[in-house]
Amino acid sequence: MSVLVDPPMWPRHGMLWAHLVSDASLDELHAFARRAGIPERGFDLDHYDVPDARYDELVRLGAVPVSAHELIRRLRASGLRVPARERSS
Repeated sequence: MSVLVDPPMWPRHGMLWAHLVSDASLDELHAFARRAGIPERGFDLDHYDVPDARYDELVRLGAVPVSAHELIRRLRASGLRVPARERSS
C-alpha cells in the first residue's frame, strides 16, 4: 500500500499541480491527505490535486514520487481509477 505523487506538471490557476493517489484504497488516500493538511476540496473522485509548493513536503511525509505514467498505471491496477467518461463536465 502506497500513496503516490507525480511530478507537478499540470498547469492551472497560474501554478503547476501534481496528483496524489493511493494504489490501495481511498481510505488510505484520505487519511494521508488529512495528515498532510490537504483540504477536502482538492479531492477529485480518485486523486487529490496538490500545488507544486507542497510536492517536497508530501514526499517527506511518505508519498512515493513516481512518473505520471506510473501513477496512472498503478491507479488503474488498483481499480480506483475513475475514467474520464464517468466524470461530470
